[in-house]
Amino acid sequence: MLRTIKALFFGIISCFFVVSCDSNAVFDTYKSVPKEWHKDSIASFNFKAPDTLKNYNLYVNLRNTDAYKFSNLFLIVELDYPNGKVVTDTLEYKMAAPNGELLGTGFSDLKENKLWFRGYKEPFKFNEEGEYIVNIQHAMRKNGDVNGVEFLKGITDIGFRVEKAQKE
Repeated sequence: MLRTIKALFFGIISCFFVVSCDSNAVFDTYKSVPKEWHKDSIASFNFKAPDTLKNYNLYVNLRNTDAYKFSNLFLIVELDYPNGKVVTDTLEYKMAAPNGELLGTGFSDLKENKLWFRGYKEPFKFNEEGEYIVNIQHAMRKNGDVNGVEFLKGITDIGFRVEKAQKE
């Protein structure tokens, strides 16, 4: 219990410093996961297009503990445009090193992962003015199982981040 409280304290303090000192962030929000992430639970993030002429990087942010027992993570990420267009991707992220050590940043068993969504291969522009919606759902399966993992343990928070690209 004390370990969890320490992890939560350091996580909150770290986020405060990162958010207060980060001038590139345009949108950066997290939603907490209640105990376990159900396979049908979708984290939704609504935001307005910041500027249709500039380039941006889009990230899925996750916080996880050592209760996360997989080396990777599969997500279904849906980007809904203001005009009704919907783009859905199934993405895989590496979450642990070959020796089993969890990747990400953090001082304790709570790790934070900033995972690329858009902008890493080519610049991403919000080509429409208005409100965008991002929906994030896990799509994890155990090897050999047809059905997905119903309750995913170890993910504590799901976030989405839009930041100004360094290169225009």
